[in-house]
Amino acid sequence: MVWREKLVKFLMFKLIAGPIARLKSSNIPILNGQHNHKHLLRSFHSSTKDKLDLSSIPQDKIRNFSIIAHVDHGKSTLADRLLETTGVISREGKNEQVLDKLQVERERGITVKAQTASLFYDYSGATYLLNLIDTPGHVDFHYEVSRSLAACQGVILLVDANQGVQAQTVANFFLAFEADLTIIPVLNKIDLKLARPDLVKKQIENLFDISSSDILKISAKNGIGIDDVLQSVIEKIAPPPGSMDKPLKMLLFDSWYDQHRGAIANILVKDGTVSKGDIVKSAHSGKSYQVQELGIMHPDPVVVPQLYPGQVGYIICNMRSATEIQIGDTLYHEKNPVKPLPGFKPAKPMVYAGVFPNDQSEYPALKSAIERLTLNDSSVSIHPDSSVALGQGWRLGFLGLLHMDVFNQRLEQEHNTSVVMTAPNVPYKVKIIGTKNIKSYQGEEITILNPCQLPNASIIAEIEEPLVLGTIITPDEYLSRIIKLCLERRGEQVDQSYIDDTRIMFKVILPLNEIIVDFFDELKSFTSGYGSFDYEEHGYRKSDLVKINILLNNKDVEELTTIAHRSKARKMAQSMCLKLKDSIPRQLFEIAVQASVGNKIIARETIKPYRKDVTAKLYGGDVTRKTKLLKKQAEGKKKMRKIGKVEVPKDTFINILKRI
Repeated sequence: MVWREKLVKFLMFKLIAGPIARLKSSNIPILNGQHNHKHLLRSFHSSTKDKLDLSSIPQDKIRNFSIIAHVDHGKSTLADRLLETTGVISREGKNEQVLDKLQVERERGITVKAQTASLFYDYSGATYLLNLIDTPGHVDFHYEVSRSLAACQGVILLVDANQGVQAQTVANFFLAFEADLTIIPVLNKIDLKLARPDLVKKQIENLFDISSSDILKISAKNGIGIDDVLQSVIEKIAPPPGSMDKPLKMLLFDSWYDQHRGAIANILVKDGTVSKGDIVKSAHSGKSYQVQELGIMHPDPVVVPQLYPGQVGYIICNMRSATEIQIGDTLYHEKNPVKPLPGFKPAKPMVYAGVFPNDQSEYPALKSAIERLTLNDSSVSIHPDSSVALGQGWRLGFLGLLHMDVFNQRLEQEHNTSVVMTAPNVPYKVKIIGTKNIKSYQGEEITILNPCQLPNASIIAEIEEPLVLGTIITPDEYLSRIIKLCLERRGEQVDQSYIDDTRIMFKVILPLNEIIVDFFDELKSFTSGYGSFDYEEHGYRKSDLVKINILLNNKDVEELTTIAHRSKARKMAQSMCLKLKDSIPRQLFEIAVQASVGNKIIARETIKPYRKDVTAKLYGGDVTRKTKLLKKQAEGKKKMRKIGKVEVPKDTFINILKRI
């Protein structure tokens, strides 16, 4: 009986110690030895029957707002302090980047995905529901910002009191201004020794025509002035429009994928109310779904029985496929059809790259991973692609090089997939001549996403390359260096103005192909880190472009084909040949690495073969014996070169086109 008593004690220990250990290992703050009730509700809402009721909050007590700023101006830190001040998270402990939930965000220290959080704040004897959306600051994620603003009536424009107004600050201001949103200017980091609040106020006043008396001064890190920000949000931002008496109309402005529950959509209720069990219909797909769960982000999901006009939340309704979610879609009650909302303009990719599995057996898993990830990042465009060397894959369109890098990192971290990603390129527009050729290409003008698909020069009337209108803000002492850099990249200056006594803002038109790789790095280097850069699409322009083909022993390698301006073609070709010479392993035969434009070879490097010393066995005699053996070896090498196959390492396709 002793063993039975021991077994009972062991099982009792497991039943009690297991949950306690899991609770201690969680991130839930502990107050006075007990777990905070609010955090228990947030973490374990799915196992409780209690639900938050939002019916007691009238529509005029709701505020929807967003935080917009340049990179590293303190958006995430301000969001953390807002969560603490409103009691969503505990002030005890170290709260950093609470809303940055992705691993890549925490590793890089930047926000790449907009996140929502519903806050409750008591002011003047009433409880207000504040729906906060924290947005990215980098130019590559501006589509996240523009989508988030569609669900808001106002924004907090955050500016670093040390760095001052930056390029993305200007871009974000005009996004909010064009959307007719209330703008609350806030100076952050006023506690720093090098802070220049009066100078930065002058910059804001000159650029945005905002009175300096309307600018709030805070320190998000130390929690100074946070209550003033919340009170300004309540006093200055209007409540969301909408009517409870009208038919249900919801805007789907974001989504993500859950392995067990399928697609989860972030929605803004424009009109009417929605409850669990309702049958809603998608204006995009025409499919009907039953609402299985409703909730708000607090900042983790908290279930609610109903959502009312002006409220931001999430909805789960058994959308299992990534294709069923359309960002900008309108959801409504099945029996009460409504006119769909305008939605969002589709994102226009600026950079394209080929994505291939390391092994073709991983193709189905990679396809599923890309579909699920694009559900959370709708700005990525997908086109099927294939390669002789890399097999079946896709050509994906991104908003910039950082966007591409982050997408690749998320594929590895969130979906455990390893991919080969080719060098980035930009889209080109090509006009074809000849009736037969136009018929063959199904149009007089075609868009080239892959350089190897560029037609023969003999049937091309002209090629147009994409342009961007860049905004550069920098101290004026670096102006000459930046102008030189822009001229080297075929830039054209169009405007220039001072924003204060020492900082200058100027606009320049640049070919997109010249800035996608290392323009920003060189700008930071030339300006000692003080320069900032932002760009927007600026149409296409006719240009003298050529296709550079890479040949290995007279065999074309399509994956290494690139397009360059004629004036830079020779230099780029020489660089590529040198890199290939260093990247491709030596063989038993000679390898000729050549770059050609049309039928003309413009660069060449030779990879010498391994060579056996066939004369080692000779110990003397006539020189003809040595000559005979060397001639026989040369003939064998020549034959081997004809039938030998050069294996190009996969890493070469990623590294070869990086600028020197």
